[in-house]
Amino acid sequence: MASTLPPHSVTNGTSLGNHARQTSLSSFPSSRTPSNKSLRNGIKSTRTNRGGSNSSSHPPTTPPRSVPMASDLEQSQRHRKLRSQYPMDSPEQHVEYILVASFHVDRGPIMEHQYPGAISGDENMLAELMLPDQAHVRNQDWTIFFLHKDTSEDIEQDEPKEPRVKKRRRRKQNTSSLEDSIKDDSHEDLSESESATDDEAERDDEENEGGEGPPLIYVLNLVNTKQDNTAKRGAIVKAMAICTRHSFLHIYKPLLLLALEEYFKAPYPTTLASLYNAVNSMDLSPMPKLTTLESYILQASDTKDLFIEKFEKMIAQRMASEPGPTNVNSVQSPDSPSKPLAQAPNQQTTNDQQQAARLFHRYALPRDTHEYESRVIYNAIPIPIKVPTAISPETVGDFSLIKLIQAFSSNHATSPQPFALHPHLTTSGAFTHPILVLINAMLTQKRVIFLGHNRPSGEVAEAVLAACALASGGVLRGFTRHAFPYTDLTKIDDLLKVPGFIAGVTNPAFANHPEWWDLLCDLPAGRMKISNRIESAPVTEGLIYFQQQNPGYAPIAAGSVSGAASSTGGGGGGSSGGDVTGDHTFMEDVLRSIASRHGEAVVRSKWRDYITKFTRIAAAFEESVYGASALYIGASEADAGAFGVSGHGYVWADEFSRGRELGGNVWRIEGWRNTRSYYSFIQDLAALWGRKPIRSIDLGHQHDRLKLLKLSTEESGKIYIALRDCICSYDEICQLLTVTPENHAGLFYLSLGLFHPEAGVRGATVDLLDRIAEHEAGRRFWAQLGRFAKLAFFRVKKEIAAKGLNGGGGLEGVSPVEANDSTVAGYDARPRATGRIS
Repeated sequence: MASTLPPHSVTNGTSLGNHARQTSLSSFPSSRTPSNKSLRNGIKSTRTNRGGSNSSSHPPTTPPRSVPMASDLEQSQRHRKLRSQYPMDSPEQHVEYILVASFHVDRGPIMEHQYPGAISGDENMLAELMLPDQAHVRNQDWTIFFLHKDTSEDIEQDEPKEPRVKKRRRRKQNTSSLEDSIKDDSHEDLSESESATDDEAERDDEENEGGEGPPLIYVLNLVNTKQDNTAKRGAIVKAMAICTRHSFLHIYKPLLLLALEEYFKAPYPTTLASLYNAVNSMDLSPMPKLTTLESYILQASDTKDLFIEKFEKMIAQRMASEPGPTNVNSVQSPDSPSKPLAQAPNQQTTNDQQQAARLFHRYALPRDTHEYESRVIYNAIPIPIKVPTAISPETVGDFSLIKLIQAFSSNHATSPQPFALHPHLTTSGAFTHPILVLINAMLTQKRVIFLGHNRPSGEVAEAVLAACALASGGVLRGFTRHAFPYTDLTKIDDLLKVPGFIAGVTNPAFANHPEWWDLLCDLPAGRMKISNRIESAPVTEGLIYFQQQNPGYAPIAAGSVSGAASSTGGGGGGSSGGDVTGDHTFMEDVLRSIASRHGEAVVRSKWRDYITKFTRIAAAFEESVYGASALYIGASEADAGAFGVSGHGYVWADEFSRGRELGGNVWRIEGWRNTRSYYSFIQDLAALWGRKPIRSIDLGHQHDRLKLLKLSTEESGKIYIALRDCICSYDEICQLLTVTPENHAGLFYLSLGLFHPEAGVRGATVDLLDRIAEHEAGRRFWAQLGRFAKLAFFRVKKEIAAKGLNGGGGLEGVSPVEANDSTVAGYDARPRATGRIS
């Protein structure tokens, strides 16, 4: 591993000033980064403690609880105080350092300036990363690299977590007056809900590192070459880099373009200070902090106004905290915050109202809630900035999965070439699709190199970042921390010490050393090559146990069926008999979406589903072979029969399909089980389990049963009634919506309960859909439900009202026919003040 870089003085007289951070940074992971073994030990203790608490915390049967009215659900959400992702009083800066390097004819790459202080480390290393090979032959080039903090120096200096938590809670108690303002009994549980939200936010802050070490410093670098006849070689090459903790570092590209151009004219620290102050003055405080479940829902949806209510509330909170009108309700009154406040007839506008309108227009609602729109004023130029609201793990910068898939799919489609067989990589035989070979290599922690000879280093870095996001699927972690978007031959010794790295290079010498890599991805040629020096896949205990328990699928586990199918089918399992993993069908679906121009979001969603399916199959494999799985926490609770239903995990149509798919995935599952991403995923599952409001039912399992199996009337009825009984609160509905994404038919399979032969089940489905339709995100899901299902909803509600089975609830004061006419066309047709479905 690269040695820790020593502290040094500031270059060219740039004063350190009050910049107190003296961290030791390196371009390679610290030697103190937790190993797989240490992660494994921590996971075992977590599972032991959690298992002990689970057995007593949830009995097999859950007593019935009071069901809140939909209006109460919305009322409680209206009073819950939101937190900002980037508060105004946060000590963290958007950009921590700005670096400038140049190429000296005699000395090579040198560092010119580091602002506001020096990054403790090797200046020569930073300068070499900022000036990639062949940079002088291009007018402009972008590159990205990461800096790792060495934790060996400041372990004793770290403030204990407990005092930090106490300070945070004390600050909240001093600044929050919400509990004092709510007195009536209907809001008694509101403080508990808000406290739970604050506790989750604290856990988010503390677990941000995810057991992998301190957050990375992401470096976005721009290289420019200016032709100058007065220079020795006829050109001046300079590079400017921005160092930030934000993974969405691509938003700074326009600023870097302007700042580097300005630096060529005025190469002084004041130019860097101007950029530093401009980017750190960017206001992102109106950007709400979403919970884990809300972020998942937002990322899986294309609806542009999803959770727009949270932005409205953040704006109202921000306006209420600023000096202005004392009546906060006057600020919250307009339906559309982007429009001026409506003036009552014959009423003169007061100064307070005018000031409220001015404050309101300072914070405009985003046109798309997936990204928050802000701006940075640099040199009197307003530069628009769009910051993603929810960020998936392993998503760094701006890249294109479509571009990566197309780069290696075209040649494979026209003239496929067989791969050297390897059980971990060629899961569909010698003609496995190259993208799947890449995914399998990253899942099983192989060494991957992207080679872009005569290509810009930015193109190579983009491919590395896209590969990390592809293998992660927004679900797994452990790839980016060991990725090197750009590196060169001078760092090969340090690179080879990193297990399972993903690196981008432009020097063709890497192709001549197969001992350096396991999989080489040649970007110009559009081909991949498995090294002849790759380690063979070991025969594990899990593989042996599976073959003993499932002798009928032992040939699949040994790889003979996949290889035979690929040799005859030519496409890596093109026939139904050879595609045991379903990978060939999946890739055809992805390529169809790309050809139909469905867009980047659709392709990312498909890969998220693919990785999620892989993890669920891996959990089923572990339970089948080892009797229990670390990938499924709370299996005993889900099987206890709470609310009258039981079962957990992935659902297959029949036992034959189950054994066949497990046999096709056994090699890469066993290869994945001893990797960083595997242990990090277990940690993430343990953290997510602590935040799940519903633990006694596996919602995904029950929904998949409705979707895939031919259930009896009694079995399906139990599921609908159980869902009605256990899903009441805001967070519980969020958890349900995570298993019913819009790209998987949304609420369609839940709405089938409206056609159940038993009236009680139909009534339970009406109650469930009624609560979903009053939910901030659920009302968008309801709006996308088909007209036929909505007609059935109001027909059933009419029957319930006629029979008096609803206990006086439902659409009181509105006839079922009027409700039908007002809601089927659109959800927001009727006023929501009544607390009923609209």
